[in-house]
Amino acid sequence: MAVAGGRVRIGDRLERAIERRADVEGEIERGEAEQRPRSSLKRTLFWLVVTGVSLYLVAPSVLEVLRSWRRIRDLAPAWLLAMAALQAATLVCLWVLQRLALHVRGWYAVASSQLAGNALSKIAPGGGAMGAALQYRMLVRAGLSRGPVVAGLTAASLLVFAVVLALPVLAAPALARGTVDRNLVEAVVAGLAIFVVVFGVGVLLLAFDRPLRWVGRTIQRLRNRLRRGAEPLTGLPRRLVRERDRILGTLGAAWKRALAASIGRWAFDYLTLLAALAAVGSHPRPALVLLAFCTAQILAQIPVTPGGLGFVEAGLTATLTLAGVAAGDAVLATFAYRLFSYWLMLPLGLVGMALHRHRFGRA
Repeated sequence: MAVAGGRVRIGDRLERAIERRADVEGEIERGEAEQRPRSSLKRTLFWLVVTGVSLYLVAPSVLEVLRSWRRIRDLAPAWLLAMAALQAATLVCLWVLQRLALHVRGWYAVASSQLAGNALSKIAPGGGAMGAALQYRMLVRAGLSRGPVVAGLTAASLLVFAVVLALPVLAAPALARGTVDRNLVEAVVAGLAIFVVVFGVGVLLLAFDRPLRWVGRTIQRLRNRLRRGAEPLTGLPRRLVRERDRILGTLGAAWKRALAASIGRWAFDYLTLLAALAAVGSHPRPALVLLAFCTAQILAQIPVTPGGLGFVEAGLTATLTLAGVAAGDAVLATFAYRLFSYWLMLPLGLVGMALHRHRFGRA
């Protein structure tokens, strides 16, 4: 029943993701339009209250992780450099994906605007849409047309989000197998094998209608069967095909490279977590490390705190402990991972903003 329930939640997430696409597109397109001061103020106050309450509730988890900063000196510099390099690789994958989606050759505008938008999404209430709106304005300021920017950014974000949703489902067989090997090589191989499978499944779903419709029907049927009291979910297969076609229409012939870049973004992020665990001298069960990683990425999508702040720290520390990592090492590994995947992105955003303004002016 737990597996079925997980599929139901995935169905709900797919439904919300598709419905939210129009909201995200609208938020991007309104990036340069005038907003009514009263409604804008109410929305801002609402998100500030929600974020403030949420941060208060998760503050103990955040503080516990941040208190381990002194122990960062105990980690080998080589592992810290490795984590920095792996996070740089995740950024490059995102830039490649957005360049393909936007059909531009240059890197400067894409890289600088992505860094700035990503940083804003990690600190602003409801940051995902605000970060997308900022990147939209910066790209338009750089000379790109409004329509293709909206379509490209939306297609890229949906492709990245789809990979996040697929990871827990495709990692389930590895979790059921219950491997007991406890070494870094096994964890790397197990994780990368899952990402190869994700690529294969992604190619299948993007290239053919029948598998995608089957997935939609299966999720829809399970969701409606297990949530009889809720409003029935209808038309999911048709909507999935329609959204897939819109993504393919935006990406064109480069869709395979875009899919590979989307998967590479998460694969390098996963390797960053493995490097953090290796840095603290811990080698837990590979399948459970993958579970911890998937949990962290899903928690990061929670919009009530910027970048999932607090929720990711609490969830990742807990799942790493369940995976066999000592409590103190789990906290330190979480801090090291978030140091590079979250906190480092904030000053990089300022750098991206400054570089973009230097060349293109204020967005």
